[in-house]
Amino acid sequence: MYGFTIKQQHLPCLLVGNQKKPNYLPMEACKIVEGQRYKKRLNEKQITSLLKVTCQRPGDKEMDIRRTVHQNGYDQDPYAKEFGINISDKLTSIEARVLPAPWLKYHDTGKESECLPRVGQWDMKNKKVVNGCTVNHWASINFSRSVQESTASGFCQELAQTCRLLGMEFNSEPAIPMYSARPEQAVQALKHVYNAALKKLKGKELELLLVILPDSNGALYGDIKRICETELGLMSQCCLAKHVFKICKRYLANVSLKINVKMGGRNTVLLDAVSRRIPLVSDIPTIIFGADVTHPETREDTSPSIAAVVASQDWPEVTKYAGLVCAQAYRQELIQDLYKTWHVTGGMIRYFSYTESHP
Repeated sequence: MYGFTIKQQHLPCLLVGNQKKPNYLPMEACKIVEGQRYKKRLNEKQITSLLKVTCQRPGDKEMDIRRTVHQNGYDQDPYAKEFGINISDKLTSIEARVLPAPWLKYHDTGKESECLPRVGQWDMKNKKVVNGCTVNHWASINFSRSVQESTASGFCQELAQTCRLLGMEFNSEPAIPMYSARPEQAVQALKHVYNAALKKLKGKELELLLVILPDSNGALYGDIKRICETELGLMSQCCLAKHVFKICKRYLANVSLKINVKMGGRNTVLLDAVSRRIPLVSDIPTIIFGADVTHPETREDTSPSIAAVVASQDWPEVTKYAGLVCAQAYRQELIQDLYKTWHVTGGMIRYFSYTESHP
């Protein structure tokens, strides 16, 4: 039909279009136009490169924008001229204001019970969390071949000690010794550690699993979270191997704060909330909700969208939140069955009043 002879007949064809209406073309008959948007899922290396480009300081970003406008000569673009579009080489100026940082309240037993963030930053030096969690039974697993078992165990001990220094009750000894496994054995390894700990604890629940991951772990992180949270009902905290080799106190503090929140504790509260000085929220018992929907990639039309809703549980501090996730129709932005009354099944948010409730 086209008078084109395929020379590389052993090569696979390119799928053009979508899964419902596939169109296959030989590679040598195709040319990829420069500058097209890539719509499929990026691999880990591509995501890292993208984040490095986008995470710029404001001054560097401004210089890049000015350089791009100057080099590409948007003012001389024939299509812009044809439509009468003028592109300025100056950045837009807008009026804005910087909101004052709120005072944070920590536990009174720390040397510093109150803190005012500076330029959006603060640390946990001389501070203790408002409500420390309790971790009596924990275990650890190492999926990194480059990390020796003794090094991994020492890191976990340092992390446990940091948790205690920040005001948590964290058992210094794990339920079972450190377990090492290859990443491809993740499912079997996680279940082995979980069952071995249950057997050792004689009926008591394993509360936390510390996981050491290779720096390049691909789908391993997602598999661990899926297995722990949907199959085993177990909280997990993952750490990369590079942080295990070079132990940093600030990193240990950040991980400890994550553990405290996961295990039901509260790191800090707003001083204005404790003092009942937040307008409207402090006046009457209030719940603060947050909701969002995450959609799959455009071409992944078989995957559902994921809706998530969180709600505060601790008025007047409104610091501790419960979360709920639910799958719904593909790329549906409106949360499905978001609201239901108490006598109707389903719904991510349920409502009942005292007049409707039963003794």
